[in-house]
This record gives sequence, structure tokens and C-alpha cells, in this order.
Amino acid sequence: MSRPSGKPGFQTERKRRAVRYGALAEWLCRLILRLKGYRVLASRVRTKVGEIDILAERGQILAIIEVKARPTEAAALHAVSLSQRRRLERAALWVQHGDSRLANHCLRFDLFAVAHWRIPRHIQNAWTVDPNR
Repeated sequence: MSRPSGKPGFQTERKRRAVRYGALAEWLCRLILRLKGYRVLASRVRTKVGEIDILAERGQILAIIEVKARPTEAAALHAVSLSQRRRLERAALWVQHGDSRLANHCLRFDLFAVAHWRIPRHIQNAWTVDPNR
């Protein structure tokens, strides 16, 4: 299979740019969260069951925040698949059960949609967990 541009290293450079853009988007989202009164507990939390982009709290709410940086806001909004949501839910429970201080917090799943040259959109309670699962 040939590379789209035919240039050696094209895919790796594209990947590096995407990683840099994603890191910048997460930094900007953390800044916005702090300005909104959230306490950012951690970023890029890796667990055995999944990764959480940003873990933040405000009052008794533990926000599990997924950051999606895409060329358009619509693409970012539709970028979280059902399987990814389930992984985030499992990771959130893993983190919550692993820290007794967070045990009584209410979990909330948020999404930051980051598009080029736009202010990131924070969607609180972007999805909920079905208790009947």
C-alpha cells in the first residue's frame, strides 16, 4: 500500500501534527475548565480499562471529560462511539473506586468539541450511563 503523498515519513509527520493539535486542545480545555471553577485533578489518566482525557471536579461532581479535536464542530460532536463511551464509563468507575475521596461524587460525562479557529464547546452531561446495563 503506497503513502498518499509518496513522500517518506508523510504519515509520521501527519501523526505528530495530530498529536500536537490534540495536546494543545486538551490544554485549552483545561484552562477553560479552571476559568469555569472546576478543579482539574488529572489529564490523560490511563487505567487498565481505558484512558480519560481530563478528570475534573466541581462540588460533588466528578466530570469525566473527553476532548475531541476535529476540523469541524459537527465532526467533533459525532466522534465518540458507543464502544468508546463504554470504555470511558469503565475507566471512570475504576478511578472512582480507586480513590476513597471521590467515592461519593456523582459521575458526569462531558465532551469538549474543539474545531479549528473556534472556541471549544463544553457539552455537560453529553451522555448518561444506563443503570439497567
